[in-house]
Amino acid sequence: MTVNDSARWGLPDSDICSAAWELVTDVSEVFITNHCIRSYLFGRELAAADGVRAGLDYDDELVFLSCILHDLGVTAFGGGDQRFEVDGADAAAAFLRDHGVADDSVHTVWQAIALHTSVGLAHRFGPVQSVSHLGIALDINGFDKHRLSPDFAERVHAAWPRHDLGYAIASAIAEDTRANPMKAPPFSFPAHLHQVINGGPSFTFLDLVGNSGWGDRPVRAAAG
Repeated sequence: MTVNDSARWGLPDSDICSAAWELVTDVSEVFITNHCIRSYLFGRELAAADGVRAGLDYDDELVFLSCILHDLGVTAFGGGDQRFEVDGADAAAAFLRDHGVADDSVHTVWQAIALHTSVGLAHRFGPVQSVSHLGIALDINGFDKHRLSPDFAERVHAAWPRHDLGYAIASAIAEDTRANPMKAPPFSFPAHLHQVINGGPSFTFLDLVGNSGWGDRPVRAAAG
């Protein structure tokens, strides 16, 4: 993260934020690093559109750290045997603790990262988790782009190009789940990608129940 980047976009430039940005650029593909910074910028902009103010209603530094570090689980640095969201949260937490960040702040960032693909959950945990989720989700699904200020997305994309993010990150996650199916627990987002990209097993909840060995029988639907 350069001085010009910080000044132009108003990015947090504390020592820990600079160290986190350096880590991500060192260990990630460019499509991930650009996604991470766009996620922060979009989250901050959506929060402002709702009257939620950085530094007053939420900790801007923690949102930055959550967004910048949220995809470490898709890198060799942060990858392990868990679903990538949890691997990434664990890697981010270890990095922050190594840099002397307080435990309560580490816990907040861990939650924001672990929950970042869980629709309907992050906003119940706190403002940092909520703002982070808004920005990360927007950069993938585009649902709320109409709420950004005019030309904001265009300026962000000019500075931080997409590199076909949606397809690139899906492919990276699926490559990891193909190598290690443990990273695709049933009914998770990684399991979905494993199934649609790798042709992994289509495993439903009823399959789980039917194979439980408890002898549960299907309930007949009530007559209309």
